[in-house]
Amino acid sequence: MGVSCVEAGEWQRHSSWRWWGRRRGRCWALRQERPEQVVESPEESSRKSGLENLTEEERLREMDVRWWTASPRWRSTSSFRHMTTSAAEPPPVSLPAQAQVVICGGGIVGTSIAYHLSKLGWKDIVLLEQGRLAAGSTRFCAGIVSTVRHLSIELKMADYSNKLYEQLEQETGIKTGYVKTGSISLAQTQDRLISLKRIASRLSVMGIPCEIMAPKRVAQLHPLINIHDLVGAMYVPEDAVVSSADVSLALANAASRNGVQIHERTSISHVMVQKGFVTGVETDRGQIECQYFVNCAGQWAYELGLSSEEPVSIPLHGCEHFYLLTRPLKKPLESNTPTIVDPDGRIYIRSWQGGILSGGFEKNPKPIFTEGRNQLEIQNLHEDWDHFEPLLSSLLRRMPRLEALEIMQLVNCPESFTPDMRCIMGESPTVQGYFVLAGMNSAGTSFGGGAGKYLAEWMVNGCPSENVWPLDLKRFGALQSSRTFLRHRVMEVMPLIYDLKVPRWDFQTGRQLRTSPLYDRLDAQGARWMEKHGFERPKYFVPPGKDLLALDQSKTFYKPDWFDIVGSEVKCCKEAVCVIDMSSFTKFEISSTGDQALEFLQYLFSNDLDVPVGHIVHTGMLNEEGGYENDCSIARLNKRSFFMISPTDQQVHCWAWLKKHMPNDSNLLLEDVTWKYTALNLIGPRAVDVLSELSYVPMTPEHFPSLFCKEMSVGYANGIRVMSMTHTGEPGFMLYIPIEYALHVYNELMNVGQKYGIRNAGYYALRSLRIEKFFAFWGQDLDTFTTPLECGREFRVKLDKGTDFIGRDALMQQKQDGVCKRFTMFILEDHDTDLDLWPWWGEPIYRNGHYVGKTTSSAYSYTLERHVCLGFVQNFDEETREVLLVTPDFINRGEYEIDIAGQRFQAKAKLYPFSSLFTQRRRKDEMELSGYHGK
Repeated sequence: MGVSCVEAGEWQRHSSWRWWGRRRGRCWALRQERPEQVVESPEESSRKSGLENLTEEERLREMDVRWWTASPRWRSTSSFRHMTTSAAEPPPVSLPAQAQVVICGGGIVGTSIAYHLSKLGWKDIVLLEQGRLAAGSTRFCAGIVSTVRHLSIELKMADYSNKLYEQLEQETGIKTGYVKTGSISLAQTQDRLISLKRIASRLSVMGIPCEIMAPKRVAQLHPLINIHDLVGAMYVPEDAVVSSADVSLALANAASRNGVQIHERTSISHVMVQKGFVTGVETDRGQIECQYFVNCAGQWAYELGLSSEEPVSIPLHGCEHFYLLTRPLKKPLESNTPTIVDPDGRIYIRSWQGGILSGGFEKNPKPIFTEGRNQLEIQNLHEDWDHFEPLLSSLLRRMPRLEALEIMQLVNCPESFTPDMRCIMGESPTVQGYFVLAGMNSAGTSFGGGAGKYLAEWMVNGCPSENVWPLDLKRFGALQSSRTFLRHRVMEVMPLIYDLKVPRWDFQTGRQLRTSPLYDRLDAQGARWMEKHGFERPKYFVPPGKDLLALDQSKTFYKPDWFDIVGSEVKCCKEAVCVIDMSSFTKFEISSTGDQALEFLQYLFSNDLDVPVGHIVHTGMLNEEGGYENDCSIARLNKRSFFMISPTDQQVHCWAWLKKHMPNDSNLLLEDVTWKYTALNLIGPRAVDVLSELSYVPMTPEHFPSLFCKEMSVGYANGIRVMSMTHTGEPGFMLYIPIEYALHVYNELMNVGQKYGIRNAGYYALRSLRIEKFFAFWGQDLDTFTTPLECGREFRVKLDKGTDFIGRDALMQQKQDGVCKRFTMFILEDHDTDLDLWPWWGEPIYRNGHYVGKTTSSAYSYTLERHVCLGFVQNFDEETREVLLVTPDFINRGEYEIDIAGQRFQAKAKLYPFSSLFTQRRRKDEMELSGYHGK
């Protein structure tokens, strides 16, 4: 079948792609077969199993029969129900009355979970699929397995998937179409090449071979590629392609042999919940009682979540995704021809049956709705050649010799996307036993194996073997589940998959959703905003006269345009006084009628909270392994009430952790008061003067000691919770203000503070201040695998108090054995801030030439006039790669380098803040200044 153009109402049949110069005629893909026939997926076509001449209904039935006869084990556990009868069709198999786990969804994700759960020893598992196995999005996947990822956890998932798929055929005897083709990511700009170099440095330390190469090398590996506009590329030789549907069937086969029951043509209407726990599922064939439910329903996961007796929010939305298939070239492409990813051209290209499969992520995606779940299997959606034309033009520019190649079909299949381009994994914060793995953002094949492994570990062991917080369902709140929000956000997300990922970029859609009462006031004063958990937070404030357009559009891996602006804010925080709106921080109140609140919190938190009223305690909530589930500050308001402050994106996770451990019949009261208080951070040496003048109360350390909380009046407003801390190590106060008083208190602070040099500041200044003071933040530096002993916070743990708390046994054992990683500060020595690439996060750390860890956060220190990086150092045996103990002596005796996009910079390592350096530098400046005046 070829392509024809309709121009001026006339049909002109031809088999060429030379139609980009056409006038406004519309282009159509003409089928030589029946017009209404559903086009088969590339996976089905690639099998060449004698099914290509059958109708769709006959093909589906034949494939089911082949599966039925393939395995005796499968015959006893599968259920097939068809619209028509067949002599070979098996009788329906009744559903079990109960099971330990019910999995909804028979694509590559659901079958991967079933496979890994059975490998971990769980056998009482039922997998339900409303249509046929692998007949959803999995059926239409392009089948590319790529480890080229920015996030470490995504890279690990893809690497595991690749290795799993490579051995799956040998394990199951089912062909999966696995071919190790390698992949080539192209760079048309220097910024894109820098981005690839950053990824390459991370791949290398993971043991994944990769190579940054010149355009001529690209032409050698793939002779059809036009290299005239390239500045470089990255080659990953172990990337692969598979038949996604066959991988899914192989996983299902292996799971079935391990005891998993699989029932097709079975729809789940809702999940049954009692007292916050999963109790079973209701299907169109009856009920199944279960302890665990896993929602792997793909584009239907959102609606299935809402249909539960206790709704579960799963924020994802479907978009149309296009790719085309061609007839073989005159000289057919070899099956191991490298996959091409041209992100600047927004396309990918892989070999397919001697021809090519090519698709991409256009700038103007088409979202779709999936209400009703009335489509048992995903079908090829309507072709839209006008919409696909920009991607086709990119393809022809990249491979101009294809212009006479005949197009076989244009595939349009739905894919589900999430608000932040990362898949959704984990347990529901509202229903225990309800797990989710969905929203794969068109990377289901790459992530399916690894994601299934981590979720299975989570269910069996209580936690996965890696830090999956970037993917955790609890990173979202109900506010991200608005259909309008999701529809608008995925229209931004889908193009961003191939957009250049530069540091500190922000989403543009779904903004101004959660704002402080001061938003308009700050916006009028030049605030530039970032978004965290749906909350608008000021990054910095643009002074009058600055070029706002240039600041907003600056995207660079080098010194940013806001450098001087943030520097002036930092200077004001150190020398005068600044105000930072930190209202987004999560805020809870825990109280009780008796001593239950104290007893509960003493068990849940690692530091001692039995302190006098008014005192503030920095502490963490730990898991059984001693890792940080949360890092927070708690003020004791009275004997039976506590005020808890946590990171912004911990609102859902922290609430779920507290509720999970609360006694069912207690007199405890837990209230989320985030929305009740505006939080202003008053930072700087003159903060004392400003607050003293407004409150008519002396605020000096003698009268208001560090880490103290007191309710007082500020201006005309009563009931302001004033705390002597700033989250930065600088002097000052946090003011928690009832929202109705927020504007008044802010105006009073700015009016009184004028004579003390007050100004607004943003989170970029806060970041610089806290990093140069060696302050670790949860979600950036700390995670569930980091213990207090590993990050120098043993003094915040009540190990010697004789009080039991979650994680105590693990910490006692670690204290006895020693730690295997240590949180370390690095000062870049030979780095030119103006000319060199900046570190941001995730850069490899080398000690004496050997990889020992990676950075977790970094910032420019305006005090030291150098870059500061924070990160963890590990000790690996050079031969066995066994993890060894890390002592302070090991840290201090090493020579360190930080790898930034392949270039290493010398760094000085410290296990404590450089406060002595600050003092020395200030004294030196004072001496020089006094000497200057003396002349």
